[in-house]
Amino acid sequence: MFKKEKIKDLHYTVNGLISADELQTAADEILTEYGKKAKMPGFRPGHIPLSILRQKYNASAMGEAIDKLMNRDLNNYIADKKIRLAGTPKADLAGWEIGKDAEYTLDFDILPTLPSIDLEKFTVTKKTAKLDESEIEKSLENIRKSRSVAEKQPDDYVAQNGDTAVIDFKGFIGQDAFEGGAAEKHHLVLGSGAFIPGFEDQVIGHKAGEEFDVNVKFPSDYHAENLAGKDARFAVKVHEVRKHKLPELNDELAKSVGHESVEKLREHIRTILTEQYDEASKRDMRNELLDILADKVKLELPETLVDQELNMAKQEHDRTHAHCDGDCGSDHKWDDKKERKDAERRVKLGLILAEWGTQNKVEVTRDDLQQAVWAEASRYPDPKQVFEFYNKNQNALAMLRGMIFERKALDAMLTHVKTKEKNVKPEELFQQASVK
Repeated sequence: MFKKEKIKDLHYTVNGLISADELQTAADEILTEYGKKAKMPGFRPGHIPLSILRQKYNASAMGEAIDKLMNRDLNNYIADKKIRLAGTPKADLAGWEIGKDAEYTLDFDILPTLPSIDLEKFTVTKKTAKLDESEIEKSLENIRKSRSVAEKQPDDYVAQNGDTAVIDFKGFIGQDAFEGGAAEKHHLVLGSGAFIPGFEDQVIGHKAGEEFDVNVKFPSDYHAENLAGKDARFAVKVHEVRKHKLPELNDELAKSVGHESVEKLREHIRTILTEQYDEASKRDMRNELLDILADKVKLELPETLVDQELNMAKQEHDRTHAHCDGDCGSDHKWDDKKERKDAERRVKLGLILAEWGTQNKVEVTRDDLQQAVWAEASRYPDPKQVFEFYNKNQNALAMLRGMIFERKALDAMLTHVKTKEKNVKPEELFQQASVK
């Protein structure tokens, strides 16, 4: 049991004492278990005298015993107080020596109690937009492009936007070629945005057999930190230019993508686009509700969680801006006051959604997880790598589960709030939905 406690808001400091006899008894139990498998010259496993085990392993067993007994006392304490820890307690055993009573101090934060939230008092805006039929035609055109055949053109043909140029290229920073910046007979779709901004534009207008330089600047947030923000020159040679021939929009094309007719394909596209409009509207409603919850719900925040969130944000900031060398501009400088405020908001909303979701029996099913992993995998050229990543990384899977839980809790909350509809243009709907 703890001898003394000091409580300030969500922060607890408790003092405990474990007698030397109790410690040695717990340590002996640990030593006895260890002795069942330990191997020592002159003794059979399981027959090593406790006195011998103490001589060699007592200090290690004492450490385990202290952890075990402190955790026992802490668990009894939080069960009695009906509180929940907000993080791992910090333990202080300064001055303790083997053979003496262990006086210790534990510092920890607890999770706050979520106040009652009357969601029916809140109103969010449901933005709706009429589906533009031209979007369906654009989707059909994209399907035609995806089924196009690239036909080689005569050598005097000038490359145009949308053509495929078969090129060799080699990149240089100053006079030095850089790793990963060269390829031969690469098929580049001009206007696709697959290469660094400005590269494809400088290939347009050239013919087969021509050799020339392309001068570009790597984006400041480029994934390769040694190249980010730097000027580069690419030596380029065009081998051939291919023009894409689109197939006819007919039932045969529709069948090639799994639909029995063009009309059925149009219906399918309309359904998909309608779902996208609905999801964009819902994302906007989620953001608005999050703003309301952050503003209206009063909740004490454990400093432990805020500090953890702030530290993670700082690590991500430093990693992202490691290439800057202090010269990324004022917009990219770390603002501790602003970042702490943002961290407090994230912690607050996370606690609200976690507590409300638990109280209202929100669950993440196996199907929810599978769909989320599939959705993530579909964004990558090799989906198998994504599946393997989540299979091997349980922490990442737990984070994904947490994100799904928060989204489901937020969606469940939306069923209780009032809504007012507002008709908007499609571009406004999607712009607003992606702001946060």
